[in-house]
Amino acid sequence: MADTYGAVDLRTALQRMRRGGGLPVAFGGLFEGTRQFRIAELAGTATQVLVGLTITTGNGLGGKAMALSRPVCVADYPASRVISHEYDAAVAAEGLRCVLAVPVVVRRRVRGVLYGALRQPMALGDRTLSVAVEAARELEQALAVRDAAQDEARRVVAATSHPSEADPAAWEEVRAAHGELRALAQRVHDQALRHELLAALGRLAAAPPGAAAARTPEPPIGVELSPREVDVLACVASGATNATTADRLGLRPETVKSYLRSSMRKLGAHTRLQAVVSARRAGLLP
Repeated sequence: MADTYGAVDLRTALQRMRRGGGLPVAFGGLFEGTRQFRIAELAGTATQVLVGLTITTGNGLGGKAMALSRPVCVADYPASRVISHEYDAAVAAEGLRCVLAVPVVVRRRVRGVLYGALRQPMALGDRTLSVAVEAARELEQALAVRDAAQDEARRVVAATSHPSEADPAAWEEVRAAHGELRALAQRVHDQALRHELLAALGRLAAAPPGAAAARTPEPPIGVELSPREVDVLACVASGATNATTADRLGLRPETVKSYLRSSMRKLGAHTRLQAVVSARRAGLLP
């Protein structure tokens, strides 16, 4: 799943549900079409029976959460009368009883569902529900960033005289690698080597995505971001949440937020998405 759109962010959200919400089992998936998705990621399961299970709008717990665009929970899945039971065999094979489903909604469109589950029947507390919803919100934010990156790539392609020279999908791989290398550069102890690596990444950031794409920098006058601010924006641009960015860069989540606020202020941006777009136009990010 590492090469699938949003897979890393989905995995991070599921782990957050398990760690912070006290849910030993978590799983979920993102839409590939308009009315259904497949369970693609598992965490804490005893079997692989749920992998690839197709969830359709209105069917089962996840389908109901999709239809209502809000979290739905049942204290005892097999005995519940508020959901349909198309997926009982798979749920029983995994031994799940209490199950929670939280829809992932981006721009008013359901993009997937996160599930958390227990192997005994019981009602979930408010904290567990709160953590699960927050995990879904972070995933929504990450997907919104990825969407904005793709939109920007398409805009650049549309502006070139030879669009075939700029492949948006390939350029997204370049952007992801750029963010990973900036994070790795901070672990290089040789200062001269680290500076050389960062200089090379700077040249990559300033390069247009295609030989014919003439990108004119549009930074606010006098803007200069610190290396750490660029590091944080590079992670955000790849779709990483604040928590994931903190892990990659060896920082505290509060520090990541501080760098992000500072870079947004310097770039005249009101949202993290605007900051990423402004940094790209300024030649600070690829």
